[in-house]
Amino acid sequence: MPSNSKTPPGDSGPATPKPGSKAAALEKRRLKIEEYRRKEEAQQRRRLITILAAAAATVIVAVIIALNIGGGGQLIKHSPKTTSAQIVPAAVGGASTTTQSATTTVADTSGIPGVLAWDTTGWPGDGADHTGALQHDHVAGPVDYSILPPVGGPHNAIWMNAGVYTKPVPTERAVHNLEHGAVWITYDPDLPAADVKTLTAFVTKQTMIPEAEQGVTGQANRYVDLTPWAKNDLPTPIVITAWGHQLQVTSATDPRLQQFVDTFRHSQTYTPEYGAAVDGVPVQTGGVPATDGSAKANPAGTAQ
Repeated sequence: MPSNSKTPPGDSGPATPKPGSKAAALEKRRLKIEEYRRKEEAQQRRRLITILAAAAATVIVAVIIALNIGGGGQLIKHSPKTTSAQIVPAAVGGASTTTQSATTTVADTSGIPGVLAWDTTGWPGDGADHTGALQHDHVAGPVDYSILPPVGGPHNAIWMNAGVYTKPVPTERAVHNLEHGAVWITYDPDLPAADVKTLTAFVTKQTMIPEAEQGVTGQANRYVDLTPWAKNDLPTPIVITAWGHQLQVTSATDPRLQQFVDTFRHSQTYTPEYGAAVDGVPVQTGGVPATDGSAKANPAGTAQ
C-alpha cells in the first residue's frame, strides 16, 4: 500500500516548513528563543565569574589588612568603622624655632586633686597676649616649649586628626588640638604594654562628640589624643593635659584620669576655641590614628 508520508525516502528528519507558512513562522520563533536562551546562559556564567572574582578580591584585601601591622606591633584601625594603616601627622618644618615665653602657674579651680594650672588670661576672652599667660600664636616652624609635655603656647596653624597613635606626634600640632578642646594623654615610651592597652581602652570608652561645624553629616570625635612621648623625660610615666591644665599620674587606672576628661574635654569653661574640630585635616598632614579616630574618614587631600 502506497505511503501517504511527505518525508522523502531515506530521510528520517522532519520536513522543511514551506516558506511563509505557519510552520515556518513557528520554527523561526523557536530558533530565536533558542538563541536567546544560549545568550542568557552565557551572561549568567559571566555574572557568576564576576561575583566569584569580587569575592576572591575581598578575601585578599582582608588578608592584607589583617597583616597590616602598626608602629606598636598590633593590628591598627583608623576608626570604629574603617580599618587603615596608621599615618603619623606630618612633622613641622621651618628653619626658625620659636621659644615659648615664660608662663605663670596659678591655683587650680577644677577641684581635682593634683591638677596643675597655668595662667590662661585672654583665653577664653579677648584673645590678646598677656604677660605670664599662655601664648596662642600660630607659628610656622618648630617650638621650644618651656613645659613638657606642653599645656599650651605657640603652635602650628594646622592641627592633627585626633585619636590613638602608637608613635610620637608633633607637639606643635597636638597643642593646637588642646586649643580646640582635646585632652592629650602622653606616656613614657617604655610604659608596659599592659598599661598602654589599659589607656587605649580608656580612650575607647569615651563618648563621641558631634562636630557639626565641619558641615559633614555624622562626623564626630572623642576629643582625646593618646600618644607615646618621644623620650624618657616625662615628669611621671603618664601625663594627661588640657589647655592650661595638667595631671601627672603613675597608674593607668588612676580614677582622676576620668575626672580630668569629664572636666576639661570640649569644655565651654576651659577650651579657648570651644566648638572647633580636632580632625578634618588631609591625612598627609593631619595623620590617621591607629585607633579611635573620627567617626568618618578624614580627607586624603594634599600635604599642607
